[in-house]
Amino acid sequence: MQVQLNARQQHILWATVRHYIATAEPVGSRALVEEYNLGVSSATIRNTMGVLEKAGLLYQPHTSAGRVPSDSGYRIYVDQLISPSEILAKQVEQVFHERLKWEDWSIEALLQGAAQILSTVSGCITLITMPQTNTRRLRHLQLVQLEPGKAMLIVVTDAYETHSTLMDLPVTQEQIPLDSEVVERELQILSNFLNAQLRGRSLCEIATLSWNQLDREFQRYGDVLKSFLGELSRRQVSGTQIMIRGVSEVLRQPEFAELQQVQTIIHLLEEEQDQLWPLIFEEPEGEYSKHRVSVRIGSENPLQPIRTCTLISSTYRRGTVPVGSVGVLGPTRMDYETAIAVVEAAADYLSEALK
Repeated sequence: MQVQLNARQQHILWATVRHYIATAEPVGSRALVEEYNLGVSSATIRNTMGVLEKAGLLYQPHTSAGRVPSDSGYRIYVDQLISPSEILAKQVEQVFHERLKWEDWSIEALLQGAAQILSTVSGCITLITMPQTNTRRLRHLQLVQLEPGKAMLIVVTDAYETHSTLMDLPVTQEQIPLDSEVVERELQILSNFLNAQLRGRSLCEIATLSWNQLDREFQRYGDVLKSFLGELSRRQVSGTQIMIRGVSEVLRQPEFAELQQVQTIIHLLEEEQDQLWPLIFEEPEGEYSKHRVSVRIGSENPLQPIRTCTLISSTYRRGTVPVGSVGVLGPTRMDYETAIAVVEAAADYLSEALK
């Protein structure tokens, strides 16, 4: 969603989100006048908040109440109006170095200690996956046209395991299927290109690559290829243990007052971790990718139990290969600057520990 805000609108949206995060109460213009030096009258703030509401960035839970940020409002706040706290990130890294001694601890004990520190600092549920030891690497990849509009993607690993899937071929911008001979030629060129780029890489690494390097004429294949290779990587790590800390603290937040909602989140965390893994082991896309974190806000989460939550995650690596992930899960009304900074710091620390 592209929403262009002027400086005043950005400042008032920033203040509204900050105040709501701090108080959990709908925000009115008077509160912003008293708490923030916005340099404008209460009437101007009310009018601007009305504009932000019409843009879908704020909403009123009740007609007589103040306004609350929507998922779209949080998205602009995260992408455009804040930066993670570098000072806090350094402080958290220092805490990790002081309290955790990877030279003396097992990997499991190290991750448990990191999860506990992260949940305490962030006030969120912490999710850390065990590092992957299964590092199957790609030996060969081939795209074969089966019939008009259909192709098969075949992947062979260094252990001579074969994986295949059917895929729908993309159409032109005019929604016209491509000529069969053109498709065969493109699939062969694409297969050669992908083999040259990906041969010898681990499946976990391939799943998190950017496909922006594909030539323009092959970009339309990028999404389906990334989807399949990501799914193949997830199969490799099915059953991966996710360490979870901080559940009791975050469930005290007012957003989790309904028992049924709490039960669905706990059921997901305890019984359906295989659904969580692909979400937290995901490389970020878009403007926030420069911070190496993925931020899924509210309705951006595909899993129903956490569609009122925000999931912030990053991968940690052994060398250049992503082998695990660290994330925090909490209400959309979370301290994003802190959460993003501590997730980055934890991922950096664990990557250093695994060198």
